Amino acid sequence: QVQLVESGGGLVQPGGSLRLSCAASGSGFSSYDMAWVRQTPGKVRVWVAGIRADGSTNYADSVKGRFSISRDNVRNTVYLQMNSLSPEDTAVYYCRAATPLLYFGQGTQVTVSS
Repeated sequence: QVQLVESGGGLVQPGGSLRLSCAASGSGFSSYDMAWVRQTPGKVRVWVAGIRADGSTNYADSVKGRFSISRDNVRNTVYLQMNSLSPEDTAVYYCRAATPLLYFGQGTQVTVSS
């Protein structure tokens, strides 16, 4: 069983930045593929960015060049640095671990609005 706890969401103006964090329980974190997904009301969750156990990263086209995913295997934490935010980025952001079973955190709300 893996527990994931996200933090760092909030209200930000268009063009602003936020950094999300996701802390994972357990001792196997360094072997997990991690990802961030987001969801808006009435829609399915959409994959945003991923970082594999080997450190390689991938991004959805909608966030490429603006978002950056990273991980700290000592702190068992994955991060999502979000820059140049727009109202279209407003969503609940979830951390996902693939062990390879899939685990999700409880989510953190990101609202981009003036």
